[in-house]
Amino acid sequence: MTLSRRKLLSMGAAGLAGSLWPHNPLMAKTEIGAFTLTSLSDGSLTLPASMVLAPLPEDDRAGAIVEFGIGEVMTPPCNITLLQTDERNILFDVGAGSEFMSSAGFLLDALDEVGLTPDDITDIAFTHAHPDHIWGLVDDFDDLLFPNARYLIGQQEWDYWTNPETVDTIDEGRTTFAVGAARRLARIEDNITFFNDGEEILPGVAARATFGHTPGHMAFEVRHGTNAMMILGDCIGNDHIALAHPTWKTGSDQDMEMGAMTRASLLDQITHDQIPVLGFHMQGNGIGRIERAGDRYRFIQDI
Repeated sequence: MTLSRRKLLSMGAAGLAGSLWPHNPLMAKTEIGAFTLTSLSDGSLTLPASMVLAPLPEDDRAGAIVEFGIGEVMTPPCNITLLQTDERNILFDVGAGSEFMSSAGFLLDALDEVGLTPDDITDIAFTHAHPDHIWGLVDDFDDLLFPNARYLIGQQEWDYWTNPETVDTIDEGRTTFAVGAARRLARIEDNITFFNDGEEILPGVAARATFGHTPGHMAFEVRHGTNAMMILGDCIGNDHIALAHPTWKTGSDQDMEMGAMTRASLLDQITHDQIPVLGFHMQGNGIGRIERAGDRYRFIQDI
């Protein structure tokens, strides 16, 4: 295993607290027919709980804090999907990189854990262009990290983040998101493939429009034979409030009303079809099943 300068620094800081890693280095692997799917840890985020809770009515907010033990800070994991077929090493999103926050940006270390380098990645499909999903596209010198990859993104997502008006129309708290996305997407504008809802973007991978978290957010259904898994991205952004109260409007979604409608519809489909999921911010490695629990849902981690 190659120790990057950033990993060494992180290990040193974490060692003061009695731990060698700022994230869980164990990678969870499962099979989808003849495909191999691995959840890679990019670390975790450190976010104010108000980012999710602020739009809720006071009673709902207070109830959720008690029910789910939510403190002032939330630390959701960041689970990046690696899909391996006979000919391809496919990433879904590229993590936060080194500029977003120190608790995230460990994708290269995770790839090293499974014996891959950035040169081995053949395709990268983006769920959306928020910092923890796309800022890992470049290194500290602004060079592309995955020189041999072909990039794929939903047409609507690309149009939104590359529109020069977005930085002026997005809410003030997300201005840096817009600037960062536009800068990174500009680096791959000559090597990008666009897709729309329902299209098979790669063999066995179909795009599923899940708008709301961002204007063009996409989930992906990976299928081989009778086996399938839904790669969620952030359309179902956590395993507590999003599942217990899917129709609640939460602040993590740019379009809160559409995000709630998308969440409710997708949960109904997932549970009806009994499709396992890999959630970017779901607990642990994000691999599991979502089941109905009365008028709610619950996440059951499989690995």
